[in-house]
Amino acid sequence: MPDRDLNGAVVAVVGAAGGLGAPIAAVLVSRGAQVVFAGLHRASLERAAATSDGLIVELDVRDPRAGDVLVDAVMARYGRLDGVVDAAGVVAFGPLTDTPDDVIEELFLTNVLGPMWLAKRVAPRLAESRGFLLMISAVLAEQPLPGMAAYGASKAALSSAARSLARELRRQRITVIDARPPHTETGLASRAIHGSPPHLPVGLDPELVAERIVRAIEGGESEVSSDQFIEPA
Repeated sequence: MPDRDLNGAVVAVVGAAGGLGAPIAAVLVSRGAQVVFAGLHRASLERAAATSDGLIVELDVRDPRAGDVLVDAVMARYGRLDGVVDAAGVVAFGPLTDTPDDVIEELFLTNVLGPMWLAKRVAPRLAESRGFLLMISAVLAEQPLPGMAAYGASKAALSSAARSLARELRRQRITVIDARPPHTETGLASRAIHGSPPHLPVGLDPELVAERIVRAIEGGESEVSSDQFIEPA
């Protein structure tokens, strides 16, 4: 039996319509979780939630009040919150000198500030349930690359925040997980807010990455490094 039984758990997935958020939500549903599908566009969230009866919550992680919106909706429907997966994010490519200031700002607003504002607001409810918070950073937090300075820095900052929160929230019995998957075929690179992606090798299957992330939640892991997503030969 896993350390954390997800059957019946109320778990919010922020970015639930995304290339990784959607498969994570699907795996959680398969484990019996009551999934809350949260994100920016209701139509996309409805498609992601089509095979479940999960709650849909429209929010924008760039808004400091997004966590309040999420908590209010979840508590009104379920009366508790057992976990939050933050799968929202944006990417940009190109030399820093060619990257507009507003793009750098958007990267940090969505990838760092938004998740921290969210964590601040959901933590009291997660403390009540001894729940979990999972943040998805990236392999770039471990292995910086040229042409991705701003994006990589945002993911490194998120990874640092997650690891700090893991220690900070431990006394409240909240498990904080930093997941750093390698390049995954989520389609995010084709939706970059600036620049064109470099030539990349074929990435990992999002369904396999989602399965590994959910196993980390069930196992109470504090982090999943990039090499832990690759199955041994």
